[in-house]
Amino acid sequence: MKEVVLSEQRVKELEAIYEKLQQEYEKVAGILNFSCSGCPDNCCDSYFLHHTYAEWAHLWQGIRQLEPKRQQTLIARAKSYLEQCERDLAVGQRPQIMCPLNEEGLCALYEHRLLVCRTHGVPATMTRPDGQILRFPGCFRCQDIVDVQYDQEQPPHVERTVLLRKLALLENELLENKRHLMPKVKITIAEMLVKGPPAIPRLHCEKK
Repeated sequence: MKEVVLSEQRVKELEAIYEKLQQEYEKVAGILNFSCSGCPDNCCDSYFLHHTYAEWAHLWQGIRQLEPKRQQTLIARAKSYLEQCERDLAVGQRPQIMCPLNEEGLCALYEHRLLVCRTHGVPATMTRPDGQILRFPGCFRCQDIVDVQYDQEQPPHVERTVLLRKLALLENELLENKRHLMPKVKITIAEMLVKGPPAIPRLHCEKK
């Protein structure tokens, strides 16, 4: 196995995607007059699965910047999270557990948070390769705003498709255009912490 590592250039490309996403998010939030300030809920207890080695590697760049003791604390918290998830999933319940990176309502790795964490809140859409359009209504607080202001009309939303395509392209380049040969990523942040930095199998033609 070999670790998947983001070069400085790849980090810049990923952060450019995040920056554009932030701009689009803020634009839609501004139109809707939506803010997380004072919200009684916390989106960090939502059960999200993440799908790229690139974001997994970027998260671990952030983890490695922390003191070893703090890293151990987060990983221990992640193990407890996974144990609770296993119990919930075993009885057919969707887990609703606070993310192990959440500390007193704030993300311990805010600058390295993943794309799904950055998009949740306002309405969004994406178009799948087969042409099907997926619509995401946003969090419950935003849905209340949309219901009052837009009724049946399509509300302002973040169009994720272009940014997700850029992320997919970055991912494929990161994996040396062998993405289709690699195990698929479909894991929680807690699993990313417990599993350690992302690693992929060495192909037979590669030198060790």
